[in-house]
Parts: sequence; structure tokens; C-alpha cells
Amino acid sequence: MNNIEELIPHRKPFLMVDALTKADKDGCIGERTFHIEEFYFAGHFPEYPVVPGVLLVEALAQCGGAGAREAALVGDDQLFFLAQIESAKFRKQVRPGDTVRYEVTHLRAGGPLLKQSGKVFLGDEVAVEATWTCIAGPKLGS
Repeated sequence: MNNIEELIPHRKPFLMVDALTKADKDGCIGERTFHIEEFYFAGHFPEYPVVPGVLLVEALAQCGGAGAREAALVGDDQLFFLAQIESAKFRKQVRPGDTVRYEVTHLRAGGPLLKQSGKVFLGDEVAVEATWTCIAGPKLGS
């Protein structure tokens, strides 16, 4: 697989995917290990650090965007932006030291829209599941 930074424009401290391990026309799989040094743990929460759920949904969208680009479902000349979170369920906490697996399904990829659903797994347990839509646009000012 390509280096994740070759597939999406996100960079630290906001890059939420360490690696893409599978990508095809149907979906993708990625992974991430969360470390106590992550910027959000200082305030969420100092006594009991937990990855914010909204960041896990963002991570799914990042993984889905990387997978869609790796599978050539979107062009290199397009940027995708999260346009809608249709549903999200948070089932298990993700904490420092946890390694998660993202599993994303491409529901629709065509034109300016990329609709996906996915799950964040902590081991074999689902921590988060969500459905979202991204909208594509050309890179401006390049």
C-alpha cells in the first residue's frame, strides 16, 4: 500500500490513520495506534483519557478517503471534505495504547459524492460505527 500521506492531505497532529492495509472498489481497511502524547488527551480527560468519538468518525472518513484514492475511485486532483454524518454510534471507549482497525465500505463513489459506512474495531469488538458522505472539489490555488 502507498504511504498514507501520499493518499490524503492530512498531517500530524490531525492524521488519524497510521496505515492502509487493504483497498479495493468495495472498501478498505486501515489501522491506528493511539498514544498518550496525542494533543486531545490533555483535555479529554486528564484523569481518564479517552479518544473523542467525533475524532473516531473523522478517522473513519480519512481511512475511507485514502482507500477510495488507492482504489482509484477518486482522482488525485480532488479533495474530499466531510459533508454529512448520517449516523454514528459509540459502543466502546478507545484509550491511549489502543490499536484500532478501521473497516470502511464504499456505498457510492461517483461524481462529486463519496458515501461510505464503517466501523472502528478494538480487537473483535465494535467501538464505533458510522455512515457519512464526503463531497469532492478541485484543489484550489494549486
